[in-house]
Amino acid sequence: MKKLGFDGFKDLIFRNPVVISQQDQIQHEGDENTERGNWANKREYLLSMIGYAVGLGNIWRFPYLAYKNGGGAFLIPYFAMLLLNGIPLYFLESALGQFCSQGPINLWRMVPLLQGVGIGTVMVSLVISIYYNTIIAYSLYYMFASMQSPLPWSDCFSWADSNCNTGQAGQCNLTQENTTCPPTNISVGMQSPTEQYWDRVALQRSSSLDETGSIVWHLALCLLLSSVIVTAALIRGIKSSGKVVYFTATFPYVVIIILLVRGVTLEGATDGIDYYIGTQSNLTKLTEAEVWKDAATQIFYSLSISWGGVITLSSYNNFHNNMVKDTLIVTITNSATSVLAGFAIFSILGHMAHIYKLPVDEVVTEGFGLAFIAYPDALSKLPISPLWSVLFFFMLLTVGLDSQFGGIEVITTSLTDAFPKVFKSKHGLLTLATTCFLYLLGLPCVTEAGIYWVTLIDKFAGSWVLLILAFFEIVGVSLVYGGNLFIKDMEMMIGKRSFGFWLWWRACWFFISPCIISVILVWSVVTFVPPTYGGVPYPDWGLALGWCILAFILMWIPLVAVYKLIKAKGSLRERLKFLCTPSEEWRPYLNVHRGERYSDDRYLQKRNPSNTLEVDVNVISSSRL
Repeated sequence: MKKLGFDGFKDLIFRNPVVISQQDQIQHEGDENTERGNWANKREYLLSMIGYAVGLGNIWRFPYLAYKNGGGAFLIPYFAMLLLNGIPLYFLESALGQFCSQGPINLWRMVPLLQGVGIGTVMVSLVISIYYNTIIAYSLYYMFASMQSPLPWSDCFSWADSNCNTGQAGQCNLTQENTTCPPTNISVGMQSPTEQYWDRVALQRSSSLDETGSIVWHLALCLLLSSVIVTAALIRGIKSSGKVVYFTATFPYVVIIILLVRGVTLEGATDGIDYYIGTQSNLTKLTEAEVWKDAATQIFYSLSISWGGVITLSSYNNFHNNMVKDTLIVTITNSATSVLAGFAIFSILGHMAHIYKLPVDEVVTEGFGLAFIAYPDALSKLPISPLWSVLFFFMLLTVGLDSQFGGIEVITTSLTDAFPKVFKSKHGLLTLATTCFLYLLGLPCVTEAGIYWVTLIDKFAGSWVLLILAFFEIVGVSLVYGGNLFIKDMEMMIGKRSFGFWLWWRACWFFISPCIISVILVWSVVTFVPPTYGGVPYPDWGLALGWCILAFILMWIPLVAVYKLIKAKGSLRERLKFLCTPSEEWRPYLNVHRGERYSDDRYLQKRNPSNTLEVDVNVISSSRL
């Protein structure tokens, strides 16, 4: 193969028109959809979907939730919610993307009135990508810091202050939102070396969001490296990322198994596993509504529903791909990964509790407290600790990268689908511009107040705002567009199925899933508490900014609906009916798959004024502008 060289790399980035036709011909050779491209094979698609679904929440949140909600008993509501909510919604999004071969915005050609839902989904991916890029930067920094012996957080070295105590791990139970210990630069509180290293060295954390401070340059450089890695992996879209996921989607399992095997051989590991899902399991927890709410929420977020990635990645499938089978593979693998990761985490936390002679529940935490404080502390007590630490943070890196790949692909695919003449031949440049833009947006997250920004984004953009988007999505498909009509669309892809086959899916899409989403949403809003980090409350302007982030995501739903109503013709009733009817562009992407249902003649007959609205074809065309 001819070497790329500088000129070839420049052409790849800026898509030189002289070579673009040759590159695209090679890129799409053998694809069913030669205009948008398809996955090279089924393995690349499944690995990409598994990598996108298996995120940081599987590693640093699920084990804590299982421990908190009754241990092994928690698996009952967890897998029940997977069956009732997770699998049906994942199947729905996979089918939507595959049917129309479009991203989250153009998808809503089926219900033009709700096209703002698609824009809101892209905005979620944009904001969450800032969050994930920062987490990847943290992981890179800790991975590089682990390449020394002893580990820099294994003791109170020169960077520590007088509050550092090597014998008091677990005294400050730091979580993503709260801690019993105040910030070290505000008041006195004993902290372990890993806590002080996280605050004083890695983050150089300020006293609050009000004190922005300067950029933490080692994190800014790691953020830049993260952006470079993502750009290189996505430079040719799914054609390049599909090759990268062979490693990034499988390597975390190698590390989890290695850590699990090492963990179960340690003293105290049994105690940790007992607290996870062993003899400490508490079946009486099943009578508490909070347990079921936590299970439903974890399933919803861990599958990345309403983030746009499932729709986007599925849009590159072949039209007749069996997405039912794919849905089961991805969703079950995702949940099994959560359970497996919990064994690896708790076996080593049990050993840590054994060393400090503390109950396991005093060293168990979640979020940043688990990933960058409790678990690094436990790893520092193992022989050859740098090796285990490098493996762990490399695993966090690959898990974060897979999720970031999906988020960036949502943005670039949506832009390319919306403006194909502008961006189709400039995918490399579009990817580079997107990652550069996200890098600039991420710089506040690597200042001395960066962790407060990261927590703010997570609390307002990665929480119940997704439930609102999911509710509009499932109502728009099942009730406005018509669930039965969409079942006919799916049967065009997977063939005719029996009434019994669709009975369960109908029950979930029409009733069960909307009810579950509604209950979780109302509960989340009612029980909402303002975010804090390290016991530090956010200033009023910070909370206002968080609500602005939420409004920025959701405002597109009413704005687009009002805009389209104003542009449409006829009475209000006629406009609503018209905008709740699929546009002429809602159909399979390729002519060969449209069949009689979506042929041009069939469409004109369906939209004939005598059958639907008293609007001629010219009005239909003009109102879509």
